[in-house]
Amino acid sequence: MENNVKIARTLVGLTQQQLAERVGVTRQTISLIEKGKYNPSLKLCLEICYVVNKSLDEVFWVEKGE
Repeated sequence: MENNVKIARTLVGLTQQQLAERVGVTRQTISLIEKGKYNPSLKLCLEICYVVNKSLDEVFWVEKGE
């Protein structure tokens, strides 16, 4: 699944480990989400958005057909 987690994370100056700790998952989970190899729950998506101060659309929206 395409997303902008890595961009949003780096813009606020967080490492994968720091983001993982703030949302309650492992660094490996954040890595997989950023690579599009793990489809996070809506709850986890929202937690990530709260931490990086972005909307769900800004971080996770994918145009139809992508």
